[in-house]
Amino acid sequence: MALVTAAVLKQYLPEITGTAADSDLTSLIDRVESAIARWLGFPISDSGTTPSLDASTYTLYLDGPMNTDAYVLPLPVRPLVSITSIHTDPNRAYGSSTEIDSSTWVLDKQNSRVILKPETATLVFDYGFRAIKVVCSAGYNTSNPPQDLIMAICIWASQLQRNKNNQGKDSISQRQSTIKLSPKNMPYEVKEFLFPLRNQSVLF
Repeated sequence: MALVTAAVLKQYLPEITGTAADSDLTSLIDRVESAIARWLGFPISDSGTTPSLDASTYTLYLDGPMNTDAYVLPLPVRPLVSITSIHTDPNRAYGSSTEIDSSTWVLDKQNSRVILKPETATLVFDYGFRAIKVVCSAGYNTSNPPQDLIMAICIWASQLQRNKNNQGKDSISQRQSTIKLSPKNMPYEVKEFLFPLRNQSVLF
């Protein structure tokens, strides 16, 4: 489910009235949100085919904990909502005996990390190819997403909507003059809103 509706996007497109364009705008929003999710570092969820911003279930396979602290496991998706289970098993069978008891770890949701409690943990994170399996929920609540994220989606989507007739063109001729068009990739002003939300594992 998209974070932005056609009605919200039309606040950035006052030239569009009525509901005739709602279907096209909804499709544009879906594509923009998927592109932003990819740029922020979202993987594809268990039930998805493209990256998505809204809260979804992910099954993640990780090679090990933080290099500087074996009790800290960074997750490659944020914001973190909850964790269903964590298995640590270099043999990659992920049986019940390899599940880390939820009473022995705490969540750092803001930084999307799992931190073991040294005084209670009986299993520690293993290192190895896909040694750790995490089933979790991550993403944004569609009923209350960050306003900076909403603005970024709307700014980019409105620019793409207005540029539909100029796709594939670097310039246009108008009134016997040549006008250079702005690039169609993600605008820097949009990136400024998104940088604080980007996953820490993504290279800038």
